[in-house]
Amino acid sequence: MSGKVRIPALVAVLALLLLPFAGATSAAAAGGPSVKLSKSQAGTGGSITVSGSGWRPHALLMMLVCGQATPARGVIGGTNSCANADGRAVTTDAKGVFSKKLPVSEPPVPCPCVVHVATVTGASASADTVFQVAGHAVEPLPAEPSAGRLSVLSDTRLDGSSGLLTWFGAPPSRTLVFTVGNAGSSPVKNPVFQVGTSHGVFAPQWDDQQYSGTIAPGGKAEIKLPVELSAGAHGDYTVSMKYGGRVLAEQPWGVGRPWGVTLFWVLVCVVVPAAVFRIGMAVVDRLRPRKAARSMGPPRHRALHMPAQVTLRMPKLGRTAASQEAAAPATSTLPWFTPDSDPGTAAGRLSAPHDDSPTSPTTPTRKGLT
Repeated sequence: MSGKVRIPALVAVLALLLLPFAGATSAAAAGGPSVKLSKSQAGTGGSITVSGSGWRPHALLMMLVCGQATPARGVIGGTNSCANADGRAVTTDAKGVFSKKLPVSEPPVPCPCVVHVATVTGASASADTVFQVAGHAVEPLPAEPSAGRLSVLSDTRLDGSSGLLTWFGAPPSRTLVFTVGNAGSSPVKNPVFQVGTSHGVFAPQWDDQQYSGTIAPGGKAEIKLPVELSAGAHGDYTVSMKYGGRVLAEQPWGVGRPWGVTLFWVLVCVVVPAAVFRIGMAVVDRLRPRKAARSMGPPRHRALHMPAQVTLRMPKLGRTAASQEAAAPATSTLPWFTPDSDPGTAAGRLSAPHDDSPTSPTTPTRKGLT
């Protein structure tokens, strides 16, 4: 019986021992992303190890040493108050944990300082932890305005879509939508927000936009601010919203390439040369001489005239050779014989052939002629 009682008692003791660890784990998960430092103070030229947990798996993060900042108020001047040249990028693992060394350098503004870790892509998330740069100036933070204090209560989003004109290079436009709440003790009337867009490693270009309305203490309001890029813009952009010197929200924006512009230039390169060629051929055809145009016409058919000397006679059937010889003309001239050499007209050739050898008695010899 005593053995059965000991087992539940042992289980209860183990539960009491593991309860603090479970509570710490749930608190860390509920608190969102966190950052820890290997050293709370270091001088310029040294390095510290930055580790974190509770981040999105496989998220790309940026680590910076920033001045004029506290974990409660954040980085007042934005990334302009950070040592951007010595920042480091790190990617979390499958559990959302990371650890990497960060070189210590002086920020462009006085301390109090923090190590600021924020996401580069995807949903916006950030965390700050106190850090002291040894030997760097320290000045008090600027006083908060006595008026209301606004904070973002919901995730930002971009409403809108691209139309046909955007496909042909028109400026892409969206509407940045988010909800803010007044955590101060006095109302905020017509607050002015700063909206900026950045592309790649370039800093955002800020544009002041005013919200028409009053946000009472403890109240909230939905803010809609227009955002527009330049004509022909494409690629990955980041839309940031800043109020009171603090960056309150960031939203990624992927803009497609305006393929209509590419199609237009392809058609121009094909149609314009063809039109110029047609116009040139029309001009050449109009300026061409008329004689040349006539000579190029269809050839005329001419009658074939046979020479008068050539006469073609076909033999008639039923006639004898003697009758054909009688019907033939007496004096026939062939084209390849001269009149003097014609055998039919030569004198002395009508008689029977005789011997013209030198021994013939009728032929005079060379001696007799001499």
